[in-house]
Amino acid sequence: MKIAITGATGFVGSRLVEKLENDGHQLLIFTRNANRAQRLYPTSRFPNLKIIAYQPTESGDWQKAISGCDGVVNLAGEPIAERWTAENRKAILESRQLGTRKIVEAITQAEAKSSVLVNASAVGYYGTSEIGIFDEDSDPGDNFLSQVCQVWETEANKVKQVGVRLVILRLGIVLGNGGALAKMIPPFKLFAGGPLGKGDQWFSWIHLDDLVNLITESLKRNDIEGVLNATSPHPVRMNELCETLGEIMNRPSWLPIPDFVLKFLLGDASKVVLEGQQVLPKRTQSIGFEYQYPNLKKALMDIVPRV
Repeated sequence: MKIAITGATGFVGSRLVEKLENDGHQLLIFTRNANRAQRLYPTSRFPNLKIIAYQPTESGDWQKAISGCDGVVNLAGEPIAERWTAENRKAILESRQLGTRKIVEAITQAEAKSSVLVNASAVGYYGTSEIGIFDEDSDPGDNFLSQVCQVWETEANKVKQVGVRLVILRLGIVLGNGGALAKMIPPFKLFAGGPLGKGDQWFSWIHLDDLVNLITESLKRNDIEGVLNATSPHPVRMNELCETLGEIMNRPSWLPIPDFVLKFLLGDASKVVLEGQQVLPKRTQSIGFEYQYPNLKKALMDIVPRV
């Protein structure tokens, strides 16, 4: 296949590029920083990859390159794990709303249209809850992240007007060599690890390789369409995550990070970590997707260096 990817230099995107390259697909990488992308993806290692500079929230000549692609994967968006100033909130929303709008615009205008758009969203769609259980049919929440996800998905849904198959993946916390775990492992190495906040909040997660496999299946299988929760079938509470991480690293999990510290560091963004939600991949399992890492311990043993 010929596949266009946004967000390809990020934590998820870079792993996806490696897999698709190894599988022999032709790749177009859309990036704001072509020099960085070239360093990540030298031609000697990625002969089937072409780098295209673009401004994700603006129309431009870059959109013409979408024509002739068999599939598009849209992963781009400003990071959310930081203090939410008014400026950051605007960037988080617009990077997803306008960025997706311009991708859909490119597909719509293409002479040879893509057959599928795989568009990221997040489990933040459901809001947060200590007691609720959410699947793909659950109603949206009413907080900032939920509103962002709803706008994000609304823009992606417009691609269906031109007959393009759409898969929306609501991502949980992605576990791999980077991302959230990269911030949690150093304190454990120093015997200072522990749960974030109270510890009883739900943590809906997915192994990076399972997510990449779900994306590739969504590209290839014409029977996959609509919203899928990109989460493990076995979410855990924060205490269990940290206890398992400590067990694998042979370190205690005894020093919780209090709520007020996270609120001081991240402001409103701390709600993502402190409140959480229990999300189940009901439709993802119904399509027959097979998880390599359905359970937390197996996932962490694959990722975390033993000490």
